[in-house]
Amino acid sequence: MMIDMNPDKSMTARPGIAMLAVLMIVMVIAVVALGFLSRSDVELACGQNMAMRTQMDHLAQSGLEHARGLILSPQDVATEYWAGQSLQQLVAGSADYYDLTVTRDDADPTDRCNYIIDCNSYRLSGGEKTGRSNLRATLRLDPVIAYWAGSNTTVSEEVTINGDVYCNGNLVNNGVIEGDAFSSGTIGGSGTIRGQSTVVAQERVAWPNLLIGDFGPTYLLGASSYAAAAVDANEHPGGTFGPSETNPVGIRYRNGDLELPGDVNIVGTLVVTGELRISGVNNSVTAQKNYPALLVGAGVVIEGNTSVVINGLAQIDQAVVIDANSSEVVDVDVTGGLFIANGGIDGISSSTSIDITAAPAIASIQIWPAIGPGSSRRWGPAGGAFFRSVERR
Repeated sequence: MMIDMNPDKSMTARPGIAMLAVLMIVMVIAVVALGFLSRSDVELACGQNMAMRTQMDHLAQSGLEHARGLILSPQDVATEYWAGQSLQQLVAGSADYYDLTVTRDDADPTDRCNYIIDCNSYRLSGGEKTGRSNLRATLRLDPVIAYWAGSNTTVSEEVTINGDVYCNGNLVNNGVIEGDAFSSGTIGGSGTIRGQSTVVAQERVAWPNLLIGDFGPTYLLGASSYAAAAVDANEHPGGTFGPSETNPVGIRYRNGDLELPGDVNIVGTLVVTGELRISGVNNSVTAQKNYPALLVGAGVVIEGNTSVVINGLAQIDQAVVIDANSSEVVDVDVTGGLFIANGGIDGISSSTSIDITAAPAIASIQIWPAIGPGSSRRWGPAGGAFFRSVERR
């Protein structure tokens, strides 16, 4: 037997082994490369999702600020306050949207300064919402002035103020202030102040500075001029009085002194250039959107056995005086804001009950001054707003 001593011949007898080795090496490299590519794709998708989520979070935050601005400026909406809207965009033409729902927290009817805002931001892709971010925030309007006194004033035991107070002078509180007390002078008294007592160099909310001449005998609503309803007698007739086609704001204008004798229901604005005297029961004035309820060029006298409800802003030049003895009931309810330029509320007896509640949505003003028509003037009792809480849903 002969042994073939040529190694080259042995190798060439199995030519497929080298090819298989090469293929296995290529396959291993391909598998490893595909693993790297797959992992890169996953990391890229995760990065894109994180970027989208961050964008949606920022968009939702922008939606909260959108709602905050309109709640602070109720003049810009037709309803009492803005209730939100769907399909809002920060950048027009983009695929990113947010839906807003705004609800005022009226669990406590004497606190009308808290709002709950739900914002849902998302990206529309093929009609489907992707990359959602849901935020819920509680917005607090603060400060909100319910009672503004232009000189030294005393809040009597029979007075409850649901909101903040500003006094341009020394404030003596013997009643209940369910908010902060601001004063340019001292703050004292035996009453209750739920919030802070702060001496300030200037008012937290400016004086409304509404001018009687802007409301009567004629007034502007936008570029159109209308005639206020003139009250010719010094005693207002009983009944219900409201807006009309020729007087859309429902302004009733008295040049001189005026008495509300009872059972007078005004839906609109009552303007009195002189003194307003209120007697009898069931008197009410309810403001129209963006206009004050009561504007008095002198003081207000409230007689005994009287009730009056004011819904909206009341701006009075001189003091409010209660002209009643201890056996006569006086019931005064102001929801909106009571702003007195000179003085406060005087002569309160033990049978008097006065409740003043801040309501910025109905006390905010937008008017068109008689001088310089075409440009509106705005004012509101809320000095600011902050988010008490923001949580992801």
